[in-house]
Amino acid sequence: MNKLIKDALILTAITLIAGTALGLVYEITKEPIAKAQEAATQEAYKAVFSDADSFTEFSGFSAESATEYVQSQGFTDDVLNCVVAKDATGNDLGYVITMQSHAGYGGDITFSMGVRNDGTMNGYSITDISETAGLGMKSKEEPFMSQFRDIAVQTLEVVKGGKSAENQIDAISGATITSKAVTNAVNAGFAYFNSIAGGN
Repeated sequence: MNKLIKDALILTAITLIAGTALGLVYEITKEPIAKAQEAATQEAYKAVFSDADSFTEFSGFSAESATEYVQSQGFTDDVLNCVVAKDATGNDLGYVITMQSHAGYGGDITFSMGVRNDGTMNGYSITDISETAGLGMKSKEEPFMSQFRDIAVQTLEVVKGGKSAENQIDAISGATITSKAVTNAVNAGFAYFNSIAGGN
C-alpha cells in the first residue's frame, strides 16, 4: 500500500514539473511565434500587393459572416481575413483576402489573394500547405501561380493539357486535386470580393 502511495506521489510530482515546464516554454515562445506569424502574414500581403504602403483591417469584417456568404454561393471554402491595401497617401488600392480551402490532397491550403478595386487579381501567396512534394507543392511555384496574375474577377475552371480560354487554369500535372482546390478557393474569394466591392 505504501509503495502505491509513493508511486502515486512520484507520478504527481513528475506531472506537476512537466506541466510547469511546458507552461514556461509556452510563455517564452508565445511572443516570438506570434511575431513570426505576423511577419509571414505581412510578407504574403506584400507578395500580392507589392505597391501597397500599408494594410488596414477591412471595416466590419467577420470571418464567420464572410464564410457563410461564400458557402451560401455554393463554395466549401473559408474566408479567414480581409484587409484593405493602401498606397503611401492612404488611398485604397484594393483588398487582400485570405482564403482556406479544405479540398487539398494533403489537407487545408491557406493563401492570401490580392484583388484591385477594378477587379483585377494580382496573384496569390500560399501561407500554409501540406501537399505532395514535386506535385501539389508546385502550386507555390511558376508557371501555375502566374496563371492567376492580372486576370479579371470571373469564374475560373481547371483544365488539363493546356488552356484555350481566359477563364481556364491549366492543372499541375499529377496534381489536379490541388489545382482545383486552389482555383475553387480563388473563385470563392472572387465571390466575396464582389459582395464587398461590386467587382467587375
